[in-house]
Amino acid sequence: MGSGKSVFGKRLAKHLNLKFFDLDKHIEQNYRMTIPSIFNTFDETVFRNLETKELQKILQEDNLVLSCGGGTPCFNNNMEIINQQGLSIYLELNEKNLTDRLTKSKTKRPLIAGLKSEELITKISELLKARENYYRLAKLKISEININIEEVVKQIENYN
Repeated sequence: MGSGKSVFGKRLAKHLNLKFFDLDKHIEQNYRMTIPSIFNTFDETVFRNLETKELQKILQEDNLVLSCGGGTPCFNNNMEIINQQGLSIYLELNEKNLTDRLTKSKTKRPLIAGLKSEELITKISELLKARENYYRLAKLKISEININIEEVVKQIENYN
């Protein structure tokens, strides 16, 4: 959450001349509800099950770049599904960078809604600790904040 997956994914897809999908936006369009509304109307379990269902549908397509939500890899064997279907990339940022980005973000995120600055730092730290083992299963890890797309393409080519 807040690592720049959507922005990075769009840039990468454009550079590689591939289709781009944002899983959260896809879910919002298909179900005509925002992610926060799904969380509030139902619960996280319902959202995670919808997320897995839509993830599996999207991954049946070839030649695409997919941006997933920060929790996607952590539920319902999603990381295994992603790794079986393609090349996963973990955009690794530290707690401070994520906190700075999320504080400035205008996107509503249900897991951090209404948190004050210190609470946000604590929540991000907790989420990273809980999710890190899943993120580390990604095939490629990118740790630079402002990485050049050409450099990422080189890493992808070297991976294959």
